[in-house]
Amino acid sequence: MARTVWDSSVGKKTVMAVSGLIMLLYLVAHMIGNLKIYFGAGEFNHYAHWLRTIGEPVMHYEWTLWLVRVVLVVAVVAHAVSAYQLSRRDIRARPDRYVHRKPRTSYATRTMRWGGIILGLFIIWHLLDLTTGTVHSGGFQEGHPYQNVVDTFSTWYGDVVYIVAMLALGLHIRHGFWSAAQTLGAGSRSRDRALKTVANVLALVLTAGFLSVPVGVMTGVVS
Repeated sequence: MARTVWDSSVGKKTVMAVSGLIMLLYLVAHMIGNLKIYFGAGEFNHYAHWLRTIGEPVMHYEWTLWLVRVVLVVAVVAHAVSAYQLSRRDIRARPDRYVHRKPRTSYATRTMRWGGIILGLFIIWHLLDLTTGTVHSGGFQEGHPYQNVVDTFSTWYGDVVYIVAMLALGLHIRHGFWSAAQTLGAGSRSRDRALKTVANVLALVLTAGFLSVPVGVMTGVVS
């Protein structure tokens, strides 16, 4: 039964919607955590340490964090695979490109695929930069996330990569939230305007919140 659901377009869209909402909840929490950087190095580094001790003593050190990571990896993979397969199915169903685009198709809708690719590449870079330190500039300091963030956003390429990715994220959320609501049956003629408003507000708040960190470093507010 699970295979039958997965093989259907509705099933893949449902997987995309659910996995997208899981990632959205994480992004909200992640953005709120990022804003702690404005309270100084001590507060931000303490927050990063607290993430590793959530659930103690029931959970061992970092167990809860790793559980969150596993859920996120599953969500990202499920989202990407279902998006790719739906895209291939759509291409096979309509091999000839439309001569004219639909006049109401938004910029976010037209760039969802490229936005997804940009975000996928960004996630890899972000992990290699601030989690493993593999591509980090200025000397990665284990256990000192505040200093590592300042190092990253003290470089022009770190700012460019992050800003481009966050703009793509905003567009992705703006369209994705509304699409997920439609897929899960929350949309209706009476609720569509409210759902679109929520999607726009979420996209704007998350984009602004994430972008405030590199802007804070560039302006010297965070140093």
